[in-house]
Amino acid sequence: MKEAKPVQKDAYALILEAIDRGIYRPGDRLVENELAERFGVSRTPIREALQRLETQSLLTRDGRSLIVASLDHNQMAELYAVRTELEGLAAQLAARHATDEEMRVLRDMIEEDRALVDSPNALAQANRRFHHQIHLASHNRFLVQQLNLVHQSMALMATTSLAAKGRSLKALDEHDMIVKAIEERDEQKAREALKSHISKAFVTRLKLDAEKVGS
Repeated sequence: MKEAKPVQKDAYALILEAIDRGIYRPGDRLVENELAERFGVSRTPIREALQRLETQSLLTRDGRSLIVASLDHNQMAELYAVRTELEGLAAQLAARHATDEEMRVLRDMIEEDRALVDSPNALAQANRRFHHQIHLASHNRFLVQQLNLVHQSMALMATTSLAAKGRSLKALDEHDMIVKAIEERDEQKAREALKSHISKAFVTRLKLDAEKVGS
């Protein structure tokens, strides 16, 4: 009987997840041998992953080094503009296509996430899962692909808007409104509820950035 081959770790996915979780933050330098040691992957797939991330503008050059990219004000505004429209469309399609089981999962997520209101980073991860579930409920593979790219770029934001005082509870209430509209099969209401949710998150992030400048 042949021995099962060990599963090869996906270097690209590992580095992307580390950026998404804030292990590597905008401005941090990524070094091949250090990444290979951290993730237990050979340097060749690490090098290929870094090249791919640079092509996607998630990494940028600083001399000969690769660092995690950061978003300036205009780039962030552009990203939110695209995200708002795509997320709104996902909610609209979810209201049309979501199964009863998918709606049950969304509803359960909101209830479970209420236990995380005092843990912004944990809630941020739960928030990503919630939005991704709506993407899947749209039942449109091409939309899901585009939203995955948008959310990869969202990882370049060093902080979560959920860290702002009072934002966590408001965000969960907004999630509740989105899911209610999906459950009611009200496509327009679902679209507008999610677009409003993203807009409020953007306003919160702008205020957080303004406070940094003023401090």
